[in-house]
Amino acid sequence: MNKPLRRIAIFCGLLVLALLVRTNWLQYVQAEELSTRKENRRVAIAQYAQERGNIIANGKPITGSVVTDGSDYKYKRTYIDGPMWAPVTGFASQAFGSTQLENLEDKILTGNDDRLFFDRTIGMFTGEKRQGGNVVTTLMPAAQKAAFKGLGSNKGAVVALDPRTGAILALASAPSYDPSSFAGNSKKDEKAWVSLKDSKNKELVNRALRETYPPGSTFKVVTAAAALEHKVVTDINAPTDTPEPYILPGTRTPMVNQHGGCKNASLNKALEVSCNSVFANMGDKVTRDKMVETAEKFGFNDPEIDTPVRAFASVYDKTMSRDGNAQSSIGQFNTAATPLQMAMVAAAVANDGKLMKPYMVDRLTAPNLDVIEQTDPQEMSRPLSAENAEKLQAMMVNVVEKGTGTRAQIDGATVGGKTGTAQHGEKNKKRPYAWFISYATTDKGAVAVAVVIEDSNATREDISGSGLAAPIAKDVMQAVLKAQG
Repeated sequence: MNKPLRRIAIFCGLLVLALLVRTNWLQYVQAEELSTRKENRRVAIAQYAQERGNIIANGKPITGSVVTDGSDYKYKRTYIDGPMWAPVTGFASQAFGSTQLENLEDKILTGNDDRLFFDRTIGMFTGEKRQGGNVVTTLMPAAQKAAFKGLGSNKGAVVALDPRTGAILALASAPSYDPSSFAGNSKKDEKAWVSLKDSKNKELVNRALRETYPPGSTFKVVTAAAALEHKVVTDINAPTDTPEPYILPGTRTPMVNQHGGCKNASLNKALEVSCNSVFANMGDKVTRDKMVETAEKFGFNDPEIDTPVRAFASVYDKTMSRDGNAQSSIGQFNTAATPLQMAMVAAAVANDGKLMKPYMVDRLTAPNLDVIEQTDPQEMSRPLSAENAEKLQAMMVNVVEKGTGTRAQIDGATVGGKTGTAQHGEKNKKRPYAWFISYATTDKGAVAVAVVIEDSNATREDISGSGLAAPIAKDVMQAVLKAQG
């Protein structure tokens, strides 16, 4: 071969090599990046080419799929009682993506998960239509219905947990939205989406997991736990040496009580009538750092509480002044909590001091219902000893039997609770939040609940945890206990 031909041959060989390198680079190195790009419309078309698997509650699907007319996306998502279940499912929209379980478990629901490879392979030989797997939740429909109905036209949220396992039994948020209204990609879907996205009512926000509020007096349960754990108090019926008025440390500002009888009140009596002065005093005696320690054992300041939907971190300030710590000990100042967090507080007390990790997915299943993944309950922490948990249970039961939480009483069940009315806004001028946290136990079951009413039609004077939130908690607890029994 003469020299010019040899050069041409080498050049052609290099071109072929470059093509092979480029092809392999695209197929193996950049494959994942290219397949997930928004501009790759084929991915979206493939995603909606078959029916999605279902999200299931108590054995019944709360989602579905229907054929889309006039679109190259064959199927779109449908929802049964969409507004009620939206805080659990999130949405899956052909035009606007997906959130929450629809997003986190998308590969299972579309059938693209690597764990469904065998099912896909068998389908190629049998000719069976490709199907998605299912997400089986821990939610109880009766409890969810009671929570959503109880919220009604109010803004707020409800969380119910099984304190023994951490399973989420109800997760409601109001006002809500219907994910079906923008599941497609038509002009009608776009109009519904824009209306929700720009709404001042924040229907798309999951208030149970993704909003934090000052917990008000419900936080006094955490402060009581800290006082017991750090031996500031050993006898819950002994006087606490709290003066009246109690002056915030380092200031001339008195801590105002809404009820009488708080001077030197015992921890038990102080929780019963919700004495601000006693719990501010207890928080100061425990000290900020030890208050932080106890709060964090309950889950505060943890940015990674996944249910698997990640909850916003609840906050107990690590750097505040001494008087700030005293105010935070009654659930004001910088303290902020999600409804999930406060349900976790009630659950830990009910479960003899053991806090279980909250979760809402029981298992993932293949189209043939084979279990792909099963969630095992996990202990998260021990905020307080069994002995101190028993003391705190007695205090919370006393609140329901004699104190501010009597509207949560349930025949045939032991119920403990704590009301809360949280002030907020500049100089506390905004309408307060109404809280109630509680637990109920029988010989057959247990449930812990947190309810927050962010806004309602009630007058400011009528806004209270006892009047607004406790009846909702009672209905949810009754629904769970009935299903468990």
